Formats: sequence, structure tokens, C-alpha cells
Amino acid sequence: NRSSPSVRISGATTRRQDVQEAVQHGANRHETAPGRGGAGPRAAGAPQVCKKLGISEQTYYRWRKEYGGLRLDQAKRLKALELENPRLKKLVADQALDNAILKEVASGNF
Repeated sequence: NRSSPSVRISGATTRRQDVQEAVQHGANRHETAPGRGGAGPRAAGAPQVCKKLGISEQTYYRWRKEYGGLRLDQAKRLKALELENPRLKKLVADQALDNAILKEVASGNF
């Protein structure tokens, strides 16, 4: 099912995140498997993996390019940081706005 991703509230992960982790793990596993000759996941059946995960090959290779060199724990940490970054940017913007308002009030130009 490639429509909307299902969300697990308790784990706060989406189907897409699960699939990305599976792709990242699969890419590393297929590339390091003995006897593969460095042929990569295509030789190991990337089309079958994509069909099983319900994603296109283009998505598989895009995600592999982004996460392929990372271990699973590193990929999870990267995703956590990517989710945290917008929240921190918003906090900094709000704080800068509060500082500007306080400066304006302190100078009497309100």
C-alpha cells in the first residue's frame, strides 16, 4: 500500500521511516554479503526488495544514496536530529523576536 503512511503513535514512527530503515539495512547487508562481488543490491534482487517494501526502485536508490553508508543506529540518530532541527530553529526565531520586542520597549519606541 503506497498511499498514506500508517503512523504508530506509541513509537512515533511512520511506515516511511520503517521502510527507510529497512532499505538502509538491506543496502548495507547486500553490499557486504560474501560472494556478491561488489555488484550491490541489484544483483541481490533490488526489484524484489522494492516490491516487498512497496516502494519504487528510484526511491530505493535515493534512500540508499542518503543512508547507505550509515549503520542503522547512525541513520536513526540522523532522522532524530532532522526532526529536532525545525523545532530548535523555531525556538531561536521566537527568542530573537522576543529580544527585538524587549529592545523596542526599552528604548521607548512603541
